[in-house]
Amino acid sequence: MEIYTHQQIDRELCGEPVEMADGYCLVRLAATASMVTDNSGLIHGGFVFGAADYAAMLAVNHPNVVLGAANVKFLNPVQVNDTIVAEAQIQQTEGKKRLVSVTVWRDEEKVFEGEFTCFVPDRHVLSPS
Repeated sequence: MEIYTHQQIDRELCGEPVEMADGYCLVRLAATASMVTDNSGLIHGGFVFGAADYAAMLAVNHPNVVLGAANVKFLNPVQVNDTIVAEAQIQQTEGKKRLVSVTVWRDEEKVFEGEFTCFVPDRHVLSPS
């Protein structure tokens, strides 16, 4: 499936799409030393959120898609050298609004879950009025 959104994103920071279908995406992210917050090897939650957000954007897969809101839970920590997988699925479509559920796993353990409210405006958010 062709990707129509977030084409210039840094996949080392946000993940690599490994499976896509209409309204669905799976993104894999390898947690690296550049994501570490402290001497324990804890990965900053922003990288986990970034992978989840990227998966949600790809599930919608429209050039103008933007995130409007997110209701998320961080369930377990992620450490350096972990590989996580973010699975996103559109749950509801109402006009320009898409509700996307995202679950992030490390192996069989759930580390993050959330609902992302995405919008597909008629033009890019940075386009002049």
